[in-house]
Amino acid sequence: MNLDTRKPMIDTLGVLETAALLRELTAGLIAVAGFDEGLDRLVRIARDAVPGVDCCGFTALRAGEPAGVAASDPARAELDDLRHGPDTPAMTAIRRREMITAGDLAEESPWPAWAERARGLGVHGVISAPVDVDEQVIGAINLYAESAGALTPRHQLTAMLLAEHAGLLLAAARDRERQAARADQLDTTLLAEGVVGQAVGVIMTQRGCPAPEALDVLRSAASSLDIPLREVAERLVLTVSRPRDN
Repeated sequence: MNLDTRKPMIDTLGVLETAALLRELTAGLIAVAGFDEGLDRLVRIARDAVPGVDCCGFTALRAGEPAGVAASDPARAELDDLRHGPDTPAMTAIRRREMITAGDLAEESPWPAWAERARGLGVHGVISAPVDVDEQVIGAINLYAESAGALTPRHQLTAMLLAEHAGLLLAAARDRERQAARADQLDTTLLAEGVVGQAVGVIMTQRGCPAPEALDVLRSAASSLDIPLREVAERLVLTVSRPRDN
């Protein structure tokens, strides 16, 4: 009996492609400093790594802020931009909390005005998958194809996995961004304090370095000596203010 092994091989290749995409996505986003940088990398990686996808966009809704957009193709960024109207695949995916697909935008579309703009930009198929980032940010990743029918059920599975993985990585980027902001605020507070600010001024004078670097030197000394930062600062200021013996 002859067995046709071609379909399992195609499925296996699909799994391998998706695994490679998620690895590349992790490598690209694991150390980004901020959310917006993460979005830019995400859409470029998805466009380049998913066969059949010609461009990729992201629509982000942030509490208390205007909607954000990232696009692998700047000329098509308006497809993700809610300033052109909320009636889009991305907003439908976000509202329904489910993946939205349209294989041929020349056929009847729930978003006629958007579909007309998309076709004018050479886009004929779309998959939008909701992305949960954190309690302040939700969004949708949008995969676009220039050919009608190019986006298959395998692309839908990839989009679902991509959205889930991207949500985790973008949440981590948001955490790093918040931690950096808190650190900056803490640095500002410390520099405003008398003895720590004085010690930083001493180090800046001695080393010819900026204040953040001088504060890092002070922190490193406190860590090495295993004593509080303020105590290190007091010792340094006391040392340089002590009159020298003639």
